[in-house]
Amino acid sequence: MHSLPAIFITVINFYLMNLCSAGTVKSIKDIEFAKIDDHSLKLDLYIPEKTNKSALIVWIHGGGWQKGSKKDCKLDWLTEHGYSVASISYRLSQVAKFPAQLHDCKGAIRWLRANSNKYGYKTNRIIVAGASAGGHLAALIGTTSGNEKLEGNVGGNLKEPSSVSAIIDYYGATDFILRSKTQPSRANEVGSVVYNLLGGGADKKIELASLASAAHHVTEDDPPLLIFHGDKDKTVLIDQSEAITKVYKSKGLYVQFNVLPGKKHGGAVFYQGKNRERVLTFLSEVTKAKS
Repeated sequence: MHSLPAIFITVINFYLMNLCSAGTVKSIKDIEFAKIDDHSLKLDLYIPEKTNKSALIVWIHGGGWQKGSKKDCKLDWLTEHGYSVASISYRLSQVAKFPAQLHDCKGAIRWLRANSNKYGYKTNRIIVAGASAGGHLAALIGTTSGNEKLEGNVGGNLKEPSSVSAIIDYYGATDFILRSKTQPSRANEVGSVVYNLLGGGADKKIELASLASAAHHVTEDDPPLLIFHGDKDKTVLIDQSEAITKVYKSKGLYVQFNVLPGKKHGGAVFYQGKNRERVLTFLSEVTKAKS
């Protein structure tokens, strides 16, 4: 007799929780930020309704530069903590070769700045984040601000900067020259992900491989960097995160390198528990200052 009310209470609480959560976030999907020939580049926005002028996190999906989607946004939960999140798309390697992907991402950031008043987030502190291929692009965005070869003109809004205030890199590649030596099967072989991205092996296209490597662009004015990488990752070896960490430290820059013991390439553990708290602490620190 006593179990029935408890069941009703549980059901009521469940619906109330979902009703409340549904009302706190405004999701705007498939906004076109650029069109290249017949290829439409779109982004999704997640904006907390009750937070005025929230800081913006730009998420870049993974998938070896040849698959994946903006629908796979692993940081959309940040809206629960008052942040706005934009999950962006970019041309995949079967559509265009590097640096097209980076040009697209920077075009998205410029568009987001140009349209900030319309959507209500603030852009004095933009943090870029990504996983795997997205982590590679996020690190490149943060370390190549103002590089004429890597800015592009995708989407216009060229008066807006593509610079960011911080980087969150989940197990991304940062040094293709190193990768051509320690992981040639993924960097040099015909049909490998890096080969498809560059249009040739990293051991042959050395100049382009270097241009596509964030660890080769680090300067003393680059933004703070937060990294997560599993030490059993066989898809992107941990030496990729070690490489950019070493350069960051040599320049006296802020870098926090979190190694996940026994973990491979991705998985829920990277985005839960202590690692979620590390992201929140990092974001709190980098968004304190005003520009």
